[in-house]
Amino acid sequence: MVDVREVRRLCYDFARRTGGTVTDFRVPTVTPNFWQAVVAYHDRTISVVAANDLPVLAIARPRSLDFAQVRDSGPLEFVDEPELVAVLAETERFQVLTPAELERSFSAEDWPHLTRSDVAYWKPATVGEALFNYWD
Repeated sequence: MVDVREVRRLCYDFARRTGGTVTDFRVPTVTPNFWQAVVAYHDRTISVVAANDLPVLAIARPRSLDFAQVRDSGPLEFVDEPELVAVLAETERFQVLTPAELERSFSAEDWPHLTRSDVAYWKPATVGEALFNYWD
């Protein structure tokens, strides 16, 4: 299990180093299975998403986790931000995955920590769907 305080510190440091501002840090209760730091820049907003059960990070379009509104729980849209990925990758504790890596076909053998029954039931098509999801 990854410590949410460590992820929060990493995201705030990342935003400071890249000229952004963390406008929200979303910690889900049951689903999704990832934390989301929403980082605003003058020309765009991105999310740093962190799996809560293994040290994996990615950059995605921000998603609403507000259950009062209509909730879109489909796959995240990962974005290609090489400069931002390079800054995130400076941390040795986390693996930072790019959109190309996350869009690869999912193979359960490559990710043995995932619960086999979840994989069998949800049938993720990509690595991104398997690692960052809204499974219950």
